[in-house]
Amino acid sequence: MTARIGVMTSGGDAQGMNAAVRAIVRSGIHQGAEVFAIYEGWQGAIEGGHHITHLGWSDVSGILNKGGTVIGTARSTEFRTREGQLRAVENLVKHGIDRLIVIGGDGSLTGSRALCLAWPEYVAELAAQGRITAEQAAAHPHLNIAGLVGSIDNDMVGTDMTIGTDSAMHRITEAIDAISSTAESHRRTFIVEVMGRHCGYLALMTAIAGGADYTFLPESPPRAGWEERMVEVLARGRAAGRRDSIILVAEGAADRDGEAITAERIQRVLKELADEDARITILGHVQRGGTPSAYDRWMATVCGVEAVRQVLQAGDLSEPMLVGVRRDEVYATPLIEAVEATHRIADYVAEGDYTAAIEARGVGFTTMVDIYRMLSEATPTVAPTADAKRIAVMHAGALAPGMNQLARVAVRAGLDRGYDLFAVQGGVPGLIEGDIREVTWSDVEGMANTGGANFGTRRYVPVDADLYKMARTLEDNGIDALLVMGGFHAYATVDLMETERRRYPAFNIPIAVLPASIDNNLPDWPMAVGSDTALNTIVSSIDMVRMSASASKRAFVVETMGRTCGFLPLLGAIAGGAEKAYLPETGITLEQLTTDVIALVDAFETGRSFYLTVMGEEASQYYTGDVISKMFEAEGHGLYSVRDAVVGHIQQGGSPSPFDRINATRLAYMAICNLDEQLRGGVSDYVAASSGTPGLMAPFRQATGSMDWDNQRPRQQWWMRLRPVFEQLSRRPGQE
Repeated sequence: MTARIGVMTSGGDAQGMNAAVRAIVRSGIHQGAEVFAIYEGWQGAIEGGHHITHLGWSDVSGILNKGGTVIGTARSTEFRTREGQLRAVENLVKHGIDRLIVIGGDGSLTGSRALCLAWPEYVAELAAQGRITAEQAAAHPHLNIAGLVGSIDNDMVGTDMTIGTDSAMHRITEAIDAISSTAESHRRTFIVEVMGRHCGYLALMTAIAGGADYTFLPESPPRAGWEERMVEVLARGRAAGRRDSIILVAEGAADRDGEAITAERIQRVLKELADEDARITILGHVQRGGTPSAYDRWMATVCGVEAVRQVLQAGDLSEPMLVGVRRDEVYATPLIEAVEATHRIADYVAEGDYTAAIEARGVGFTTMVDIYRMLSEATPTVAPTADAKRIAVMHAGALAPGMNQLARVAVRAGLDRGYDLFAVQGGVPGLIEGDIREVTWSDVEGMANTGGANFGTRRYVPVDADLYKMARTLEDNGIDALLVMGGFHAYATVDLMETERRRYPAFNIPIAVLPASIDNNLPDWPMAVGSDTALNTIVSSIDMVRMSASASKRAFVVETMGRTCGFLPLLGAIAGGAEKAYLPETGITLEQLTTDVIALVDAFETGRSFYLTVMGEEASQYYTGDVISKMFEAEGHGLYSVRDAVVGHIQQGGSPSPFDRINATRLAYMAICNLDEQLRGGVSDYVAASSGTPGLMAPFRQATGSMDWDNQRPRQQWWMRLRPVFEQLSRRPGQE
């Protein structure tokens, strides 16, 4: 009997839900299953009839870039009753559905698990009442469930990110960036309320990403006297030269007596204690709306494919699984563990154990709380001394969005530990020429949300003749440690400096290198700073290309950056809903193009009006985007037209995405912590960012051991494991 999978979205909507639905339907079809949409969540399961509808391949075309959920959602009070659950089971059994993928929040997933456990009892009761046949009862004795967390709050333990969170952060940071402009013009304070009834993730991360001055989180109620403390911090910021103040408050924030801290309450405090008329902006449901980000599209897609695998391979009485991501890789954990861990956080807050509540959110959340407390101060917490050691920071390699946030956090984290900080201007050439200057806390003010690299950068790897001048610059300025932030050229420069330490004693200092490259071609760290912003630019361009072709039959070949690395074209193809992706790692052959032309012509002959190919800029030396476009059009014989679009250098520009700002914050902070440890311990080692170590830094040679220096990319790329996902979703079964 053909397996039947039901998919529903339940509870609040979240951007990226449609990407998950699309992936579940198409992956299910590839696995030989039939997939049914259960419209309006559990309420639709209770009502049955047209609310449970079979979905085919084309039914989910064109939904990837849509916000909300095309199959609807609802909060069902009837599902909480025994009779409501009986009716839901009855309708599912009558449709032959005993595998279910639920995309929803904590409440939806908890209720779904409870139904899963009660399923055998309900089936027996329905059979005894004659509401289902004995054959139906025997055919569906158990319900297998997989859950995907669709919640903009990122409030479920068991996954690093929930579907919709990244998109919501885009909405919030866009608003903060816009508000900051008018606030700065008028020297004004704005209070921004964001969602997060029980979880402060959105408030915390967007406060860091947007460079806000103060924030209130549900997990960390402020101590008594917070009013005076807040006014003091804001006043110090103004005294240090800030023209605006931004306060973020989560909707569930409260003080330690349980009294809500609302935007209006904060406004009253500022009026009473500082005689300031602060403005309030409540973002509300705009955080749920709009086009999903690139991350929410590809993450929801890969999780949807894994959810199908979970429900099809689960045995009888299997514990429902929660499918999410950890370190940008798909990960499944027992649902009950995730639910219980999530509920414990509320218990900790109720008990007043706020440290445990923060720690229960995970190491990443705890670390970011510490980082935010440091960044929000207007001055370093450690007074400088005359004999303070000196740390220099510099960029190297091509420009990447988020470089300014790397520099901002590195400078302030270093100053906060009592070091003197210096900026090398213009990258490696600046180090060679001795272009270096001291920087202060206020010098990096306002850099959190800006693109570009204020300290300058260049694509340049030093040659042997440059090393003496580099060493002299370090010696003449008394530099005790160096932080290099950039792409392949940064890593190659540090590699050369480490090799030449014996010849040049000035290189015998602690040196850390951090990945910042839109190509994401650096070893041992999953997402280089800048790569997420570039990916969003590509996906946004694809969305516009798709709209431009809506009035005619047209195929597009979109070329991305990435050089010898396939991260951008592959992830861009997954998030953009492409039919084909050409990668530098796999190349392009004439035989492959012949097969692809046949598939392209077949698609338009069978009713398609749009066809998308994404290719990396160095996928082939000979089969360029222009050549492929002409080949595709020639074989169409007028059936369709073909256009090529080169996304170009806009992938390097623009304001960095929230993901890149947060990624930069974490990396820069941990690098300074590592250099601090080395300087205090009298050690001089070279380190690089590493996802395999708790401190995020590892010995340079260990971190770069997987680097393919000739091809300028890691030997093992985690995103290449997503190729089967793309192949599965891009073409119907039976298509070549």
